Amino acid sequence: MNNMIVFPLILPIMTAILLVFFRHNIILQRIVSIITMAVVTIISAVIVWAVPVHGILRLDFSGWQPPYGILFVADSFAALLVFTASLVTTIILLYATCTIGEKRERNFFYTFVLLMIAGVNGSFLTGDIFNLFVCFEVMLLASYVLITLGGERVQLRESIKYVLINVVASWLFLVALAYLYSTLGTLNMAHIALRVTEAGQGPLLTTVSLVFLAVFALKAGLLLFQWLPGSYSAPPPAVAALFAALLTKVGIYALFRTYTLMFTHDALPYRLIGIMAMLTIIAGCLGALSGRDVRTIAVYNVLIGVGFILLGLAIGTEVAFQGAIYYVLHDIIAKAFLFLCIGTMIYLTGETVIDQMSGLIRNYPVFGWLFFIVMCALAGIPPLSGFIGKVLIAQAAVAEGDFLLIAVGLASSIIVLYSLLRIFLSAFFGETIIPLGEEMPLPKTVIWPIIMLALLTIALGVGAQAIANYVVHAAEVLANPTQYIDAVLPEALKKGM
Repeated sequence: MNNMIVFPLILPIMTAILLVFFRHNIILQRIVSIITMAVVTIISAVIVWAVPVHGILRLDFSGWQPPYGILFVADSFAALLVFTASLVTTIILLYATCTIGEKRERNFFYTFVLLMIAGVNGSFLTGDIFNLFVCFEVMLLASYVLITLGGERVQLRESIKYVLINVVASWLFLVALAYLYSTLGTLNMAHIALRVTEAGQGPLLTTVSLVFLAVFALKAGLLLFQWLPGSYSAPPPAVAALFAALLTKVGIYALFRTYTLMFTHDALPYRLIGIMAMLTIIAGCLGALSGRDVRTIAVYNVLIGVGFILLGLAIGTEVAFQGAIYYVLHDIIAKAFLFLCIGTMIYLTGETVIDQMSGLIRNYPVFGWLFFIVMCALAGIPPLSGFIGKVLIAQAAVAEGDFLLIAVGLASSIIVLYSLLRIFLSAFFGETIIPLGEEMPLPKTVIWPIIMLALLTIALGVGAQAIANYVVHAAEVLANPTQYIDAVLPEALKKGM
């Protein structure tokens, strides 16, 4: 069973390399990439089921026991994220087959999507912080290509900012790793947690933890988000949906793993995360309110989601972690859903400004009500997927007396609803800009992926109880890191032998 946890990384990489040799066979690339991601999704579902049954899964590469070798670790938190990311990527690939264009397909689009999801899954599963850096770089290198693929001027302009910011963040990551290793002599995350507990979190380790906070905040778009709006608006809809659904979640996961496992003995990072989360939510709300371009409004909604998830980390209780886990799963699905809807609106009208769209629901009624579903889900209206996470985080904040945090978080729901309602009322109602009978046909490979995401959004809300055990198990491990440490480190090492 333990050997399974490497497949979400290995299968996409092997397929990506294979597809290089079939550059001109577009049909084969589409079929093979979608089948590969479907298989990865099934394997990930088995891992999600296996963790509560068999305990936290661990795979030691080459047989080297921790803390000396590289290892993968699958707890319920990582497994849920891998499953959701793989499932959403499969759906986005279906959408991309009709919308991305043959030019990009011939220039290894599917190869780089598979490499990106390999980096994402590897980041979720690694138990070694240097290997986290490696997986980050695999993900980012693939995203550098995807953001520029097609060579349009706006893509090239925004990619420069995106690449430079991430190169600086990667450099800071390496500096922090160097200081961490020189201080503790290990890069195994469970072993780091043990060493920090034994030695105490002095000024040097606190400084290192704050550097990690800056790095992962950049990756997640937490306060340091100036690169994000342009970078997520420039690529084609399928790529933008992948970025919005996945890239910030890796930074969020790294923050959770860092401050619930390795650096748990200083309250300063938690206070900073709370302040940064509130400021990110406020900035996202202001951007969503002032935006007139549908892509810009969608991107600032990504920032609001990032801030809300990290309120759960700032509160730091098990109930807050449950809410954050529910909400991050919702956010992966709902942000992909939103960006595919926005991309389809642009595809149908050729416009990006909301004032220049109207009456779409008359031409495309099913699509119109799909947008209504994603609007309600992102606003947290029950019984859709965003509701459960918001309620649990609010409950935890009230219990801890963090009234300002939850006031900002819940107020953002009203702004999200208003910003998306602007799009819904302006673009879908009123006088249609497309004469009836002259509308562009909506291919099945465009509408069915959006319907799938709508069904997932509804299922995650209505069927939240079905995954409750997995979410509770994941939150227990985050709140009690000794469970993770016990699953990873040999008993002799923990006794100092």
